[in-house]
Amino acid sequence: MAEIVNEAIQSTEEVKVNPVRRGLCRFASFFGFGNSLYPSDKRRKKVFFDVIVYIVLIVGAVTMLYPFWWMLVASVNDSTQAVLRTVWLPESVTKGEDGILTNYIAVFDNFEKSLGDGANYWRIVLNTVIYSVVPVVVGVIVSAAAAFAFAKIDFKGRNIVFFYCLASIMIPGPALMTVQYCVYVQLDWTSNGLAMIIPGCFGAIMTAFFIRQYLYGLPTSIIEAAKIDGAGYWRIFWSFIMPLAMPAVMAQGILSFMGCWNNLLGPQMFIDRSAREWWHMTQALAQLETFTESNADYNSAEIIAASVLALIPVLVLFGVFQKTIIGSIMLTGSKE
Repeated sequence: MAEIVNEAIQSTEEVKVNPVRRGLCRFASFFGFGNSLYPSDKRRKKVFFDVIVYIVLIVGAVTMLYPFWWMLVASVNDSTQAVLRTVWLPESVTKGEDGILTNYIAVFDNFEKSLGDGANYWRIVLNTVIYSVVPVVVGVIVSAAAAFAFAKIDFKGRNIVFFYCLASIMIPGPALMTVQYCVYVQLDWTSNGLAMIIPGCFGAIMTAFFIRQYLYGLPTSIIEAAKIDGAGYWRIFWSFIMPLAMPAVMAQGILSFMGCWNNLLGPQMFIDRSAREWWHMTQALAQLETFTESNADYNSAEIIAASVLALIPVLVLFGVFQKTIIGSIMLTGSKE
């Protein structure tokens, strides 16, 4: 009897509630948010938040992917004006004999003609590959060896040395470029591309830092067992540490490669503009942009086509080694 009375009182109070408030409460309960008038629905609440999350992810994905789509669309337009108006679809596709690939073919035909003798497209691609592969491979191995020493070899002053190495990160790179340029000029490295190769072969403290953090998750018992079997530190590093740390080493190598491939400030600073046969691809593209206004052989659409060609190797590399990069955040081997 008391329950019936309470329900009657509650229904009477509900009738007295402001219609606007009742409507808002019903609207909130529809999306799973309970209130004093209507109970919550956990299933609807979960669906509501899932929809919000997916909307945010879709907007973020479109925002990040749109510049790449814009480059592809702009690279097949037939003029600079069409590039400036490009939104989603090509407004005026090239009408040359090569069709949609006209701008891409022009990259190979007009590259050396626009930049001068020695600026051969394939030579510059080869230079970029060398500048991106040699220092990365050698530098990552050196950094991994340093990380192994800092993580697994207990020597006097280890933490102090590592602290001073990390302190060097506090100095901005551009602040050192003037001094580096003077040194490289004295060594005659700016006229033959060595300034983009040799310094990177000595490794990077940030790479060593991340690999060191990874190595901390590997058991020390592996090293102790190898020592008992008579293996030295170099044998331990090559035979045990490198295979186990390969996910982290590969991930850091890929990220370093992408940084070297897309590097613009370094080549502009450390490679003479007169040494066209040693140019980096980003340096050549920057010079193309400079020469566009006074050179009829190139327009902005063709420069964007050249940029797309320069972007393809990085996208392919990331797509092939995507699982390796993701796997770098996971520890392999046994744990103590």
